[in-house]
Amino acid sequence: MAATLDLCLDLLGRASVTPVDAGCQSVMMQRLQAIGFDCTPLPFGEVENFWAQRGDSGPLLVFAGHTDVVPTGPEADWHTPPFEPTIVDGVLYGRGAADMKGSLAAMVVACERFVAAHPEHTGQIGFLITSDEEGPAVNGTVKVIEWLQQQSIAMDYCLVGEPSSSAVLGDVIKNGRRGSLGAILTVRGIQGHIAYPQLADNPIHRALPALAELTAVRWDEGNEYFPPTSLQISNINSGTGATNVIPGELEVQFNIRFSTEITDTQLREGAEAIMTAHGLDYSIDWNLSGQPFLTPVGDLVIAATKAIEEHCGITPELSTSGGTSDGRFIAPTGSQVLELGPVNATIHKLNEAVDCDALEQLTTVYQAIIERLLLNPATV
Repeated sequence: MAATLDLCLDLLGRASVTPVDAGCQSVMMQRLQAIGFDCTPLPFGEVENFWAQRGDSGPLLVFAGHTDVVPTGPEADWHTPPFEPTIVDGVLYGRGAADMKGSLAAMVVACERFVAAHPEHTGQIGFLITSDEEGPAVNGTVKVIEWLQQQSIAMDYCLVGEPSSSAVLGDVIKNGRRGSLGAILTVRGIQGHIAYPQLADNPIHRALPALAELTAVRWDEGNEYFPPTSLQISNINSGTGATNVIPGELEVQFNIRFSTEITDTQLREGAEAIMTAHGLDYSIDWNLSGQPFLTPVGDLVIAATKAIEEHCGITPELSTSGGTSDGRFIAPTGSQVLELGPVNATIHKLNEAVDCDALEQLTTVYQAIIERLLLNPATV
């Protein structure tokens, strides 16, 4: 059995639903320590994290990822038990197979092979691993980054193992992500009998024109790397459940995924200006979960592109689409950040799966990236 698949099976058999790690990080640290990494567990609250590092000079390439997975959903609806990894026709099934225990296994084995071939390599390799990425993301990567800064450890390159691929391994790599700004809008009216609307003030009726304008705004045109900013309403709640009562309050939840062409401050001010212009009695609770970030074409993007071209036979597309990742916490440090991992078609779904051959291929690509950045930087 291939080393990457063997390690992935071990990790998948551990029910590490956020924030539980279930021993995954101990397995990884044992493997890394065996090849000369210094490993530092960094628990914060109920979240397990660790930092591992090999080498003490030269450029620092970091592998970042998470051992936690999302809940399985109804286990009876899975073809095979979600925490009993099963291979069927060359496909490995299990919660976390693609997001992202397959990537974690490939990272570790890639480093084992690289160190075996180059025990006296130049540069440094690091691991930043958390069990909080799928949850609140409060006591995970954010806290580890703070610890690294206190230790004066600066990353040059960071490779995040998120499942970036679309149809086949390596066809898409993420060199950035849009920002995410959430909001809970509360519009207040006056509750009353539906037969006497003159004695009430319906917040739904008042809010509808403002919401229509809010969703029609063209915030920006995007740019070479980002699509135009998008605002989407996700939930609208109001009413008492009775058909003869005008509600006294309306709650609207919406989210804005935004590009580098606009700031979260401009978005807040623009949305609030629309509400005010429509004369609403309102309040908005804003939540900024991540700023947009971008890694332009440079050493890391070039190294990853060449590795994929050599070992996958395709040229990857650079993309900033999709949701947020922990890369949003790493990019502000100044590190070049890139996301590269398996096909994402089944992530967070029932019967999550990854192609077994793709795991071995991903391991080879990761190893090639290490070699290009640490051994032959002039050829990147």
